[in-house]
Amino acid sequence: MDEENNNLSLSREQGIQEVVLHYEQTAQPIVEYYVQPAPLPGRKQSQPAPFTPKRHRGRNFFLVCLAAVLLSGGTIVALHMSGVIGTADTKPSNVYEWRVPSAGEESKTSIPAYPNGDGTKLRYEETHGDTLTIQQVYEKVNPSTVTVMTGLPNGNAMVGTGVIFTQDGYILTNAHVIVGGTECYVVLITGECFEAKLVGFDEEKDLAVIKVDGHDLPAAQFGDSDALTVGDTVYAIGNPLGVNLRGTLTDGIVSAINRDVYVGGTTMTLIQTNAALNNGNSGGPLINQYGQVVGINTMKMGSSTTMSVEGLGFAIPIASTAYMINDLIAYGEIHGEVVIGITVLNASAAAADGGTGLEIAEVVKNGPGEQAGIQVGDYVLAADGERLTSSNDLIRIRRRHEAGEILRLTMERDGKQYTAEVILRESAK
Repeated sequence: MDEENNNLSLSREQGIQEVVLHYEQTAQPIVEYYVQPAPLPGRKQSQPAPFTPKRHRGRNFFLVCLAAVLLSGGTIVALHMSGVIGTADTKPSNVYEWRVPSAGEESKTSIPAYPNGDGTKLRYEETHGDTLTIQQVYEKVNPSTVTVMTGLPNGNAMVGTGVIFTQDGYILTNAHVIVGGTECYVVLITGECFEAKLVGFDEEKDLAVIKVDGHDLPAAQFGDSDALTVGDTVYAIGNPLGVNLRGTLTDGIVSAINRDVYVGGTTMTLIQTNAALNNGNSGGPLINQYGQVVGINTMKMGSSTTMSVEGLGFAIPIASTAYMINDLIAYGEIHGEVVIGITVLNASAAAADGGTGLEIAEVVKNGPGEQAGIQVGDYVLAADGERLTSSNDLIRIRRRHEAGEILRLTMERDGKQYTAEVILRESAK
């Protein structure tokens, strides 16, 4: 917590006592940061322990597999949890502590790069199927949820969560899960381990894409976060408190949408939820009641010694950031969002053909809209043949396009219709 201000004021008047609590609480990223307290054995000394009884076999297989891959890759981290892997001079309990990296501790990210521009894109569905039970949601999305471990130059490691979005191994996570890393590994729920390469990341937007060499992987279905309303049921899957509790499911509701949260020197517009999020959940999916990933869990409000904070978690919405994710895939960095170069009034108005339209309130000089002949006072009736009832409809259709593509708008001026072919372009980042 960077800043906290608690003021408790009490006043009494005619026997009435008023209690007012004022506070400021800084959002905290939710990534598990491990510190190795004892020297590791050499590679030749590191031997997987035998499997314990069947009820622990899945967890132990995961730990042994991950430790073997990390050690062979040179990352100085060992998984001594529950005595699965250990030496005579280490203890199975209290092996790790959690802390925030100190200033200057993280170095430039040097995870091996994966080539950009192979045409892969993250797509989200604007429609959905039937409402699923909580068990069905978990069964559908948990296989797509992975553990992400990033080795740091000083021998420590960070553990977060990620979501597979293509069958050949593209994975979405938070930038703060991989920043400063020298190598990165991904583990499926089966315990299968992969070395991951870095496709691209943006610290300000807290988004990162990594890639593993896989095929027929269980890719998640992504949904329209713009369709969420306050009170909708949502679920989160991740690795709270590290690998021992991986694959944990929590549920809650959407507490707020389009919530501006100031963190790390920038303001992010996020989905607020009361689904429990803990250290290690970073990069994991926020899921709607149809089993679609609608957000990437990124931070929560933390408690302090003087104040308890519960049920304040935040996720990056998919609909408004899909173009950023696709930019990371294509270029390794985020370019500008595609724009039409017009501003419309949100309230629809009656059109001459008996339908509705959105009035043009502003046209950017020399922008795509002006070059397509659009003027202030015109009405946009439809985009790509779909009738518009609100500005959100226009935004939703615009997001299907990339820079350089044509968005066809059905316009009305003085009671007469015309078609504007808008060549979209990127805005400044």
